[in-house]
Parts: sequence; C-alpha cells; structure tokens
Amino acid sequence: MTQHTEAVDTAARIEDGENTEHDAHTDHHAPRGLLTRGTVVVVPGRGESRATYARFGRRLAADAYRVRVVDPPRTDAEAPAGSSDAFGARLARAVEDTAADGGVARPLILVGADSGAAALAALLGREPEALRPDGVVLAGLPGAAAGSADTWDAELDVRTACPTHRGVLSDDAQVRRGSLNEPLPRALLDAAYEGAVAAPTLLLVGDADPLADREGLTRLATSLPGSRLSLVRGAHHDVLNDVQHRSVAAEVVTFLETVRGGLVPSVVVESSSW
Repeated sequence: MTQHTEAVDTAARIEDGENTEHDAHTDHHAPRGLLTRGTVVVVPGRGESRATYARFGRRLAADAYRVRVVDPPRTDAEAPAGSSDAFGARLARAVEDTAADGGVARPLILVGADSGAAALAALLGREPEALRPDGVVLAGLPGAAAGSADTWDAELDVRTACPTHRGVLSDDAQVRRGSLNEPLPRALLDAAYEGAVAAPTLLLVGDADPLADREGLTRLATSLPGSRLSLVRGAHHDVLNDVQHRSVAAEVVTFLETVRGGLVPSVVVESSSW
C-alpha cells in the first residue's frame, strides 16, 4: 500500500446578498486505501498563512485524518470578538464535504493556534452548538501581552527555535511580519478565557512562550468540564511547529484517538521507572 498524503488548495466563491466572501482552504488527505478516521480543521493565528501548517497537516493526515487548514480569522478593531457570525459561518462551511458521502467525517476536531485559538474558544463559548465539534485543541492561546520584537529575527525567536519552521515562515510571502507585536482585542481574550467550551479540549503551551498567560490557562483548564493542559518543555509560541513538533503531533494524535474512543485512553502507563 502506498503511504503518502495529498495536499490540495481550493477556493470557493460565496455570494450572500451584496457581500462576496472568498473561502479558501488547504486539504491534506489520508493515504490512499485507508478509511478516514476523522476531520481536523486548523485555524492559523496572527500573521500566519495556510502554508504555515503544511507539515502539521501532513503528519496528522499520515495517521488517516482528513486535515483542512483555513485562513486565519480577522481579529482587528472592526471584528474584536473573533467569534462573529462570518467566522462561524466560514468554519461551518469548512467542515463540509470531508467524508466520502459529502458529509462530515467524524469525529470533528477543531484546532486553533494563537489568535485562531482565541477565536475558536470565543466562538464555541458564545455559540456552543454552532459547530458541535467532538474535540478542540487550543495551541499557544495568548494572553494580553503583545510581543516587542523590533526585527524579523527577534520575532522568529518568539515564535520558534526550529530551523525548518523559521525557514518556512521567512520564505512565505503571505506571512505578515510584525503581527505578534499587535495585541489581541481585550473583548476577544475575555470571550476566549471566560467562555465554556463544551467539547473535550486539549490546551498546548510552550514553557518558553513569552506571550502565554500561564495563570489564565490554568484557570481556563480547571474551568472546562473536559480539558487537559499540556506543557511542552522548551517550546516557544508556535507550539505546533517548534523543535518538539513530533512530540506535539503525537500528543494531538493521542487526543484524537482518545476522542474516538469516548475519552478512554488506549494506552495507560501501569509501571515506569523514568
């Protein structure tokens, strides 16, 4: 059996009265011949593009998950909540047609990074039934502090120590440099940290992330009914794409499989000397 994944860029034009909106996403398909085990929709963060998550998408797709990466949400002063009707509608469209029969391949897992994580948490806290995901991953959910990098190299140091990912970001003309210096709107952060995500939630944060609000994340994790806060040693803000990306992807896949199994882990450590 040939083991490979396929990435496809698609764009759909949506007409809604006088408004015209362009939906675009990148798909990473499971290896040919394998049944799709679920759908993962990835929402990038500030300054990022869909290409930022190509490596992450390929890795999850190799484990037979359909991965769809969308464009990052608007989080400027004109759309401070990040959980606007437009964002929710765009996500709802993004989860369609991921199964062979045209429906949604379940379980459905929503993954957000940085402002994408904040927008997801805010949306699901405000409209818990809007998408009905089976699980949520919030990676690098930021606090109120903005970055202070005055050069691109300094911003890369905030993001990641992974040389491959630094190259991906530097070579991508769609990546908006300086974006981490722009704080997220207070209304968005309040909605994200005070919301109540009903689905099982995995929170990922690097212990070297200067933008993280560790106390806020701990409070959020303890307030959610089914959550896990995982700390990644040595990881920076781009926790899905730092040096530890293999271990982080394994943590995400373990979460996906646990959601598939009704939150009953397949592997439990019975004894260990390390």
